[in-house]
Amino acid sequence: MPTLAIAGIAYNAEKGRMIKAIKFATVPVTDQDRALEFYTRKLGFRVVSDSPFDDRQRWIELGIPRAETRLVLFTGPGQESLIGSFMNVAFATKDVEATAEELKARGVRFVQEPQKADWGTSAIFEDPDGNRFVLATP
Repeated sequence: MPTLAIAGIAYNAEKGRMIKAIKFATVPVTDQDRALEFYTRKLGFRVVSDSPFDDRQRWIELGIPRAETRLVLFTGPGQESLIGSFMNVAFATKDVEATAEELKARGVRFVQEPQKADWGTSAIFEDPDGNRFVLATP
């Protein structure tokens, strides 16, 4: 396999030194049990790992159907101020309108209804802590 030079640094993909994906994104939450119920029962994610982390919280890693990227329900030390903010995460779906209707029927609150733009369609929903996420067409 050939070597690729990026920004003056040589990478050999065969040796596994290339970045291949995002492993996980972390979502800060106040109540892990409540968040776990929301993400599994309302959004349909599955538990990959739920293990003790320290005396305050657990490491809860969730799998998203048909995706390799995982979502972690965990608040890092000093990150409490991020709870209830706009998350830099966009979830992709083929049909934003239909997915939004299904999620609303499950009790998910949308703060922006589906809107069409030249690049596609998007909506914004929030979790029980007020963390907001984009739902968009790929």
